[in-house]
Amino acid sequence: MAMVDYPYPASFLEPLPSWPIKVTCEPLNKPLSSWTELELVKAMADVAFLYMNYTGEAKCVNTSKFAYKGLGNSGWNYQSCTEMVMPSCNNGKTDVFIPAKWDFNAVVKSCQKMFGVVPRPSWMTTYYGGRDLSGHSNIVFSNGDLDPWSAGGVLSSNVDSIVVLLIQDGAHHLDLRAARPDDPASVVKARAIERQNIKKWISQ
Repeated sequence: MAMVDYPYPASFLEPLPSWPIKVTCEPLNKPLSSWTELELVKAMADVAFLYMNYTGEAKCVNTSKFAYKGLGNSGWNYQSCTEMVMPSCNNGKTDVFIPAKWDFNAVVKSCQKMFGVVPRPSWMTTYYGGRDLSGHSNIVFSNGDLDPWSAGGVLSSNVDSIVVLLIQDGAHHLDLRAARPDDPASVVKARAIERQNIKKWISQ
Protein backbone atom coordinates (compact mmCIF):
# COMPACT_ATOMS: atom_id res chain seq x y z
CA MET A 1 0.00 0.00 0.00
CA ALA A 2 2.91 2.36 0.73
CA MET A 3 3.93 2.55 -2.91
CA VAL A 4 0.48 3.85 -3.93
CA ASP A 5 0.20 6.50 -1.21
CA TYR A 6 -1.36 8.97 -3.64
CA PRO A 7 -2.99 12.28 -2.61
CA TYR A 8 -6.25 11.24 -4.29
CA PRO A 9 -8.36 8.06 -4.49
CA ALA A 10 -6.86 5.58 -6.95
CA SER A 11 -7.23 1.97 -8.08
CA PHE A 12 -3.71 1.14 -9.27
CA LEU A 13 -3.41 -1.94 -7.04
CA GLU A 14 -6.74 -1.86 -5.25
CA PRO A 15 -9.39 0.85 -4.86
CA LEU A 16 -7.98 3.03 -2.08
CA PRO A 17 -8.74 6.42 -0.50
CA SER A 18 -6.47 9.45 -0.83
CA TRP A 19 -3.34 9.24 1.36
CA PRO A 20 -4.14 5.59 2.30
CA ILE A 21 -1.17 5.29 4.68
CA LYS A 22 -2.48 8.18 6.79
CA VAL A 23 -5.95 6.69 6.76
CA THR A 24 -4.50 3.34 7.83
CA CYS A 25 -2.24 4.68 10.58
CA GLU A 26 -4.60 7.16 12.24
CA PRO A 27 -6.69 4.52 14.09
CA LEU A 28 -3.48 2.80 15.22
CA ASN A 29 -1.88 5.96 16.58
CA LYS A 30 -1.93 5.21 20.28
CA PRO A 31 0.47 3.45 22.70
CA LEU A 32 0.67 -0.31 22.32
CA SER A 33 0.08 -0.74 26.05
CA SER A 34 -3.37 0.83 25.73
CA TRP A 35 -4.69 -1.92 23.43
CA THR A 36 -6.34 -5.14 24.48
CA GLU A 37 -5.36 -8.15 22.35
CA LEU A 38 -8.83 -8.25 20.81
CA GLU A 39 -8.74 -4.52 19.98
CA LEU A 40 -5.34 -4.90 18.32
CA VAL A 41 -6.45 -7.88 16.25
CA LYS A 42 -9.56 -6.00 15.14
CA ALA A 43 -7.52 -2.90 14.28
CA MET A 44 -5.15 -4.96 12.13
CA ALA A 45 -8.12 -6.61 10.46
CA ASP A 46 -9.48 -3.15 9.67
CA VAL A 47 -6.14 -2.28 8.06
CA ALA A 48 -6.31 -5.40 5.88
CA PHE A 49 -9.94 -4.63 5.09
CA LEU A 50 -9.01 -1.10 3.98
CA TYR A 51 -6.61 -2.49 1.38
CA MET A 52 -8.62 -5.50 0.26
CA ASN A 53 -12.14 -4.13 0.44
CA TYR A 54 -12.16 -0.34 0.76
CA THR A 55 -15.29 -0.11 -1.40
CA GLY A 56 -17.15 -2.56 0.83
CA GLU A 57 -18.29 -4.56 -2.21
CA ALA A 58 -16.65 -7.84 -1.21
CA LYS A 59 -18.66 -10.07 1.10
CA CYS A 60 -15.53 -12.01 2.02
CA VAL A 61 -11.96 -10.65 2.00
CA ASN A 62 -9.57 -12.61 -0.21
CA THR A 63 -6.22 -12.36 1.58
CA SER A 64 -4.39 -14.31 -1.13
CA LYS A 65 -4.84 -11.77 -3.91
CA PHE A 66 -2.00 -9.38 -4.65
CA ALA A 67 -3.62 -6.61 -6.64
CA TYR A 68 -6.72 -5.47 -8.47
CA LYS A 69 -7.75 -8.07 -11.02
CA GLY A 70 -7.83 -5.46 -13.79
CA LEU A 71 -4.15 -4.58 -13.32
CA GLY A 72 -2.75 -7.86 -14.55
CA ASN A 73 0.53 -9.08 -13.14
CA SER A 74 1.67 -11.28 -16.02
CA GLY A 75 3.77 -8.51 -17.60
CA TRP A 76 5.63 -7.82 -14.37
CA ASN A 77 6.03 -11.55 -13.69
CA TYR A 78 7.58 -12.05 -17.12
CA GLN A 79 9.89 -9.08 -16.67
CA SER A 80 11.03 -10.35 -13.28
CA CYS A 81 11.74 -13.72 -14.88
CA THR A 82 13.84 -12.28 -17.71
CA GLU A 83 15.19 -8.77 -17.13
CA MET A 84 14.76 -7.84 -13.49
CA VAL A 85 15.52 -10.78 -11.20
CA MET A 86 15.19 -9.25 -7.74
CA PRO A 87 16.42 -11.46 -4.88
CA SER A 88 14.41 -11.00 -1.70
CA CYS A 89 14.13 -12.81 1.60
CA ASN A 90 12.52 -12.37 5.01
CA ASN A 91 13.77 -13.51 8.40
CA GLY A 92 10.69 -12.69 10.48
CA LYS A 93 12.85 -10.91 13.07
CA THR A 94 14.00 -7.65 11.53
CA ASP A 95 10.93 -7.43 9.27
CA VAL A 96 7.19 -8.06 9.57
CA PHE A 97 7.03 -10.95 7.12
CA ILE A 98 6.90 -14.73 7.43
CA PRO A 99 10.45 -16.13 7.18
CA ALA A 100 11.38 -17.08 3.62
CA LYS A 101 14.84 -17.71 2.17
CA TRP A 102 15.84 -16.63 -1.33
CA ASP A 103 15.76 -19.76 -3.47
CA PHE A 104 16.99 -19.09 -7.00
CA ASN A 105 16.38 -22.69 -8.07
CA ALA A 106 12.72 -22.36 -7.09
CA VAL A 107 12.52 -19.11 -9.08
CA VAL A 108 14.00 -20.86 -12.14
CA LYS A 109 11.43 -23.66 -11.91
CA SER A 110 8.59 -21.16 -11.53
CA CYS A 111 9.73 -19.08 -14.51
CA GLN A 112 10.16 -22.16 -16.67
CA LYS A 113 6.69 -23.35 -15.73
CA MET A 114 5.01 -19.99 -16.36
CA PHE A 115 6.90 -18.71 -19.40
CA GLY A 116 9.41 -21.31 -20.53
CA VAL A 117 12.33 -19.01 -19.73
CA VAL A 118 15.40 -19.23 -17.51
CA PRO A 119 16.10 -16.10 -15.41
CA ARG A 120 19.33 -14.19 -16.03
CA PRO A 121 20.15 -12.62 -12.66
CA SER A 122 23.00 -10.46 -13.97
CA TRP A 123 21.33 -9.23 -17.15
CA MET A 124 20.33 -5.79 -15.86
CA THR A 125 23.75 -4.86 -14.53
CA THR A 126 25.53 -6.32 -17.55
CA TYR A 127 23.32 -4.57 -20.11
CA TYR A 128 22.87 -1.22 -18.39
CA GLY A 129 26.10 -1.04 -16.40
CA GLY A 130 24.60 -1.16 -12.92
CA ARG A 131 25.47 1.92 -10.87
CA ASP A 132 28.11 3.07 -13.37
CA LEU A 133 26.30 5.83 -15.28
CA SER A 134 29.37 7.20 -17.05
CA GLY A 135 28.32 5.73 -20.40
CA HIS A 136 24.76 7.08 -20.25
CA SER A 137 23.12 10.41 -21.03
CA ASN A 138 19.77 12.19 -21.34
CA ILE A 139 17.95 10.39 -18.55
CA VAL A 140 15.68 11.64 -15.76
CA PHE A 141 15.65 9.40 -12.69
CA SER A 142 12.72 10.40 -10.49
CA ASN A 143 12.09 8.96 -7.05
CA GLY A 144 9.28 9.78 -4.66
CA ASP A 145 10.14 9.76 -0.97
CA LEU A 146 6.92 7.86 -0.18
CA ASP A 147 7.76 5.06 -2.63
CA PRO A 148 9.48 2.08 -0.96
CA TRP A 149 11.07 1.27 -4.34
CA SER A 150 13.06 4.52 -4.17
CA ALA A 151 15.55 2.78 -1.87
CA GLY A 152 16.83 0.95 -4.95
CA GLY A 153 16.64 3.94 -7.26
CA VAL A 154 19.32 6.20 -8.68
CA LEU A 155 19.54 8.96 -6.08
CA SER A 156 22.61 10.85 -7.29
CA SER A 157 24.60 11.40 -10.47
CA ASN A 158 27.83 13.06 -11.52
CA VAL A 159 26.84 13.06 -15.21
CA ASP A 160 25.62 16.46 -16.46
CA SER A 161 22.87 15.09 -18.70
CA ILE A 162 21.50 12.68 -16.09
CA VAL A 163 18.93 14.46 -13.95
CA VAL A 164 18.03 13.03 -10.55
CA LEU A 165 14.79 14.18 -8.90
CA LEU A 166 13.95 13.37 -5.29
CA ILE A 167 10.25 14.18 -4.98
CA GLN A 168 8.79 15.05 -1.60
CA ASP A 169 5.35 13.49 -1.01
CA GLY A 170 5.81 11.44 -4.18
CA ALA A 171 4.44 7.89 -4.30
CA HIS A 172 5.25 5.28 -6.96
CA HIS A 173 5.59 7.08 -10.34
CA LEU A 174 3.17 9.80 -9.21
CA ASP A 175 4.98 12.24 -11.51
CA LEU A 176 4.20 9.97 -14.48
CA ARG A 177 0.49 9.80 -13.75
CA ALA A 178 -1.99 12.27 -15.24
CA ALA A 179 -1.90 15.73 -13.65
CA ARG A 180 -4.60 16.45 -11.08
CA PRO A 181 -5.52 19.55 -9.04
CA ASP A 182 -4.57 17.77 -5.80
CA ASP A 183 -1.03 16.90 -6.91
CA PRO A 184 1.61 18.13 -4.43
CA ALA A 185 3.58 21.19 -5.57
CA SER A 186 6.73 19.04 -5.56
CA VAL A 187 5.25 16.73 -8.19
CA VAL A 188 4.12 19.64 -10.37
CA LYS A 189 7.66 21.03 -10.19
CA ALA A 190 9.19 17.63 -11.03
CA ARG A 191 7.02 17.29 -14.13
CA ALA A 192 8.11 20.75 -15.30
CA ILE A 193 11.78 19.79 -14.91
CA GLU A 194 11.19 16.53 -16.77
CA ARG A 195 9.47 18.31 -19.68
CA GLN A 196 12.14 21.00 -19.80
CA ASN A 197 14.96 18.47 -20.09
CA ILE A 198 13.19 16.19 -22.56
CA LYS A 199 12.44 19.16 -24.85
CA LYS A 200 16.07 20.25 -24.61
CA TRP A 201 17.39 16.79 -25.49
CA ILE A 202 15.00 16.44 -28.44
CA SER A 203 16.11 19.77 -29.85
CA GLN A 204 19.82 18.93 -29.65
